[in-house]
Amino acid sequence: MAAKSRSASFLVAAGILLSRIAGLVRQRVFAHYFGQSAAADAFNAAFRIPNFLQNLFGEGVLSASFIPVYSRLLAGDDEKEAGRVAGAIASIILLVVSSIVLVGVLLTPWLVSAIAPGFVGERRELTIVLTRILFPGAGLLVLSAWCLGILNSHRKFFLSYTAPVLWNVVMIGAMFWWGRHSTQSQLAVSLAWASVAGSAAQFLIQLPVVLRCAPAIRLGASWKNPAVQIVTRNFVPVFIGRGVVQLSAFIDALIASLLPIGTVSALAYAQVLYTLPVSLFGMSVSAAELPEMSSARGTEEEVFAYLRKRLDKGLTRIAFFIVPSAMAFLALGDVLVAALFQTGKFTSGDANYVWAILAGSTVGLLAATLGRLYASTYYALQDTKTPLKFAIIRVVLVTVLGYWAAVILPGWMGWSAVWGGAGLTASAGVAGWVEFFLLRRKLNQKIGPTGLPAGLTSRLWTSALLAAGLGWLVKLSLPIELHPIVRAAVILPVFGASYFALAAIFKVEEALALFRRLRR
Repeated sequence: MAAKSRSASFLVAAGILLSRIAGLVRQRVFAHYFGQSAAADAFNAAFRIPNFLQNLFGEGVLSASFIPVYSRLLAGDDEKEAGRVAGAIASIILLVVSSIVLVGVLLTPWLVSAIAPGFVGERRELTIVLTRILFPGAGLLVLSAWCLGILNSHRKFFLSYTAPVLWNVVMIGAMFWWGRHSTQSQLAVSLAWASVAGSAAQFLIQLPVVLRCAPAIRLGASWKNPAVQIVTRNFVPVFIGRGVVQLSAFIDALIASLLPIGTVSALAYAQVLYTLPVSLFGMSVSAAELPEMSSARGTEEEVFAYLRKRLDKGLTRIAFFIVPSAMAFLALGDVLVAALFQTGKFTSGDANYVWAILAGSTVGLLAATLGRLYASTYYALQDTKTPLKFAIIRVVLVTVLGYWAAVILPGWMGWSAVWGGAGLTASAGVAGWVEFFLLRRKLNQKIGPTGLPAGLTSRLWTSALLAAGLGWLVKLSLPIELHPIVRAAVILPVFGASYFALAAIFKVEEALALFRRLRR
């Protein structure tokens, strides 16, 4: 069972890694052509608005509401019913998302005013144009998320998580093709159209495999179907919950638009790095565990015991990789940012600024990833309302703390306003910890005690801290003029190898298992 879980998590992580590498390449090319310019701010703000649609209806919502029901039908060998449910959900998504895309295109100027009130003049007009182009692509990505739900339920993890590589490749190609002969505004428009084309490619590459895995799929909204009603009933609180989470992202963007030019794009660069470990380790484990947890059978106590076991193992796997990721961002973030983005219009000063914002995000990195797995456990129990309540609390905290830390605190301390971006990410991390503790406490009351052992947590952080110290010694010994990629290629392997070795010395089972596999 554990080997099967690890294998599924590995496939998800491998797929996510490939797509994230493609995303990092895309962001590096973007940094080369745009830097932290007004056009970069406009594109990042514009992309956030239709991306709201994707996140509302996309992977997280469908995974939480659709996969538990669909997986149980498959576990009961009722493939025809599963096909009817999948087709009905696809039909509902097509109808609702198409309507929202149309309304979104018409209301774009008002949406831009809401998300980026600090944008004026050409920056605002460019943001409006880009948002209208990007909206249909977001709708296609929602359909791609439906494909992911089908494939994950059939334990076909790799394709659905590598499909975004196509989207990134199309956008990278567009920047290379038009970048040399276009102004930044013209290039931003071309890149927006490339995003739509890439979204279509991402959906279409998954569709044939979906139809092979589930040949019984038939379009048609069967509202009276009991399973469809369960999905839609679960969908509403998750939808609202995702809306609340996305509202948090909008609040971040709104506050960032009030800060100096470049803050919005700097947040976007930092987010690329921040979401990498969240996706690789938090999402991979959570995505692999959700269909397994949803398929649990037996008495209530047997189901709860099964969930506790899977949850604790998943938490350990996540923490083993997230702790060093947070330490690397905090201690060696300048090395990472410079290696990935320092080229063309993106300078070393830009790299240090993004590092500060990235360091702020490390406050809540562990909470965000562990919280994903706790939320998946709630969804497996078909409890979608509890995560919603705690998400609302987090957003309230993000709003209050974020504005205070980003706008008010720098003035009180006499700091430059540009450092408000770091306060924004740090305050979001504090809110993430509050949400995590609430999720864990409530679930423990229901299924019994779960969580990371204190001894394991201390060993992981000690290993990461000592490894970071070794990385700093290497960093200080290297000449300053060394190319950023070369510096990273020397420093980061020392940090990584030291962490794994120290964790093994401290008897961390995940590290010992890794070394056993390497010996074999």
